[in-house]
Amino acid sequence: MSDAGFGIYVHWPFCAAKCPYCDFNSHVRAQFDDLEWARAIVRELEHVASLQGDERPIVQSIFFGGGTPSLMSGAAAGTVLDAIARLWRSSNDIEITLEANPASAEAARFRDYRAAGINRVSLGVQALNDADLKFLGRLHNVAEAKAALAMAMQTFERVSLDLIYARPNQTAAQWERELTEALAFGTEHLSLYQLTIEPATPFATLARTGALTVPDDDSAAGLYELTQAMTQAANRPAYEVSNHAAPGAECRHNLIYWRYGAYAGAGPGAHGRLDLGGKRVATVCEKLPERWQNRVAREGYGIVEFEEIAAEDAAREHLLMNLRLTEGIDLQRWQSRWGVAPNTAQIAALADAGFLAQDGAILKATPQGRLVLNSVIAELVG
Repeated sequence: MSDAGFGIYVHWPFCAAKCPYCDFNSHVRAQFDDLEWARAIVRELEHVASLQGDERPIVQSIFFGGGTPSLMSGAAAGTVLDAIARLWRSSNDIEITLEANPASAEAARFRDYRAAGINRVSLGVQALNDADLKFLGRLHNVAEAKAALAMAMQTFERVSLDLIYARPNQTAAQWERELTEALAFGTEHLSLYQLTIEPATPFATLARTGALTVPDDDSAAGLYELTQAMTQAANRPAYEVSNHAAPGAECRHNLIYWRYGAYAGAGPGAHGRLDLGGKRVATVCEKLPERWQNRVAREGYGIVEFEEIAAEDAAREHLLMNLRLTEGIDLQRWQSRWGVAPNTAQIAALADAGFLAQDGAILKATPQGRLVLNSVIAELVG
């Protein structure tokens, strides 16, 4: 069993428009009955709770992701949260996050979310200039983003701001001005992602034809280092590769993922990692919303993959996730949990190369290692 906590992820698959860089499981639908979808999510959560039996863990976080969960009504969100409260016990300081898009942000809807129990909002601003917002396919402009952010900060106890950088032709000076403005808003948390070209997206097609180019590796590394320095100076240091927070304001839900805790996934395409009877089990739900909904109506759940994870594979996943965190990983606890010995020779080689640092049982990626973390982890667990 994990001591990293238990969370619940609820996937809301609908968007008003599909962004050209996005490879998430999101779908544009002209109409949908959000209460009907919420009731289907409840049925799937009931199934997960039944798998856990009487020894259900305490819920420490709930995360509504998407898609665009801010297209939900407060009543739909409340339907899901009421069911979770019925099925599980919750910690006294439970974190309940909803991802929101500035284009669908409304004061009345935000108040309804707050009344339903949501206490944290992650706002997908993505850029602070109108030309790049249009390029990224966003439906809002900068003025609307700022208004939505102000509304969120007035309504919720905790707010996170998302931005994408390393955009085509973006200079360090431009990013410095933009990040300075973002930090001045004073949100406790920022998610700052480098633009990546994902396969099977419109951006990938443009990149193949040469119509879109992103900064080269050296330029991207420079932007990353600038980001680290600026956020550190603003008391919003990185606690994960792309996530920054004031001390104590880290996203608890994502910490459950990165510390390899357990979490239930409900909704189209949602993934889960459950601890059941001493076994680590991976779950995956049907991706297509309508097929997922039909499966739930027929069987009571939309899970299409349910597999025990071998200890060696779970150990690899755990290491991969935990090394993303600035805090690193406790190798003694990791080895005790999975019964797998760390590759000391490989760790030593990567440490000699300057990519890893070890202090007793704690293994961390160095600043140099974080620049190429995916490669470091691949060598370590490969």
